[in-house]
Amino acid sequence: MSTASTHQILGEELVDLLSLIDQANSVELKLTVPDEGHRSALAALGVDPLDAQIRQVFFFDTPDLALDGAGVVARVRRIQGRDADAVVKLRPVVPAELPDDVRRSSALSVEVDAMPGGYVCSATLKTTVPAARVLPAVAGEKKLSKLFTTEQRAFYEAHAPAGLGLDDLSTLGPIFVLKAKVAPKAAPQRIVVEMWLYPDGSRILELSAKSAPAQALPDAVRLRQYLESIGIGTTGEQQTKTRTALNFYAAELKAQHR
Repeated sequence: MSTASTHQILGEELVDLLSLIDQANSVELKLTVPDEGHRSALAALGVDPLDAQIRQVFFFDTPDLALDGAGVVARVRRIQGRDADAVVKLRPVVPAELPDDVRRSSALSVEVDAMPGGYVCSATLKTTVPAARVLPAVAGEKKLSKLFTTEQRAFYEAHAPAGLGLDDLSTLGPIFVLKAKVAPKAAPQRIVVEMWLYPDGSRILELSAKSAPAQALPDAVRLRQYLESIGIGTTGEQQTKTRTALNFYAAELKAQHR
């Protein structure tokens, strides 16, 4: 599984982070919990698994992850009891360098993901998709491009490798996800809990909380203090959900094409 280092963000990195936060719409504070701490963390947060929402996540790329290499993520999620959603994401990104028409789009979200030892700014175009359209597309019965809007397709084409269309991509997935939201009385803000379940039996438990840019740093301090007060460490190696999923399914695709 991929990890982010746990070095401290200091000096020029801190200046860059503050600059990105100032240009973002929101900041998501993230922490992944080591495998051995999953049960105790869920218990400490008071998570009831029966309250969790089931999600099914599909990524799209090539067996050699050419799209990922260009910093582009194409993804669709099926969500229990709701419409699906489709996302085209570019990361890392400097918001000020985005074209004006993209920056003005009501579908655009610019967010900084911050975790112990690392951060990344992304630009995301997201839309809802009727749930019934997803499975035929990921099964190859319908075009993948039909899951995305004209605006998303143009954003994709502007940043994907030349000649690599949405309909040229392979389906990587699904990954099953259990998502719950908790608001313990002592917590400084609501916490989102996601358990990603991979086909090889491995799991990633991620805790996250969203903040307005102006509140991101004080929120991060308060959230860290709260988590440590209930026995959840905040200095371990960090795993990335998307990277783990892409690497797993890319390896599977390569094995199939040998």
